Amino acid sequence: MQYLLDTHVLLWWYLGDKSLSARYHSILANDPQQPVAVSAISLWEIAKLVERGKLRLSLSLDECLADVESNPSIEVLPISARVAIESTRLGSSFPRDPADQLIAASARCHGLVLLTGDSRVRDSGVVAVL
Repeated sequence: MQYLLDTHVLLWWYLGDKSLSARYHSILANDPQQPVAVSAISLWEIAKLVERGKLRLSLSLDECLADVESNPSIEVLPISARVAIESTRLGSSFPRDPADQLIAASARCHGLVLLTGDSRVRDSGVVAVL
């Protein structure tokens, strides 16, 4: 495992959305035996998007998140004490969004490259991104 997916990249991949870049699609399609990681906070973000009516799914939210958790190509990483602490050490150049902070901290703690389209995260320079 070498990549951690930001929430929107996970959604684009999972839903087959054309917003997923060709580069990311190639990475995610090339080696289905090589799992990718997602932070547990991404599951919460998806639930909140559905709750607020900003995301519609063809399955129920319960089925969708269960499907993500049981997918052998995805490893859901917990928010550990180490990740929580690391999220406070990203510096002032990193966005203040707590979910983004926990996702970046997860990538750093696990030595993973973050796949994200968020320019604020990319420009911060505090987490390895592709």
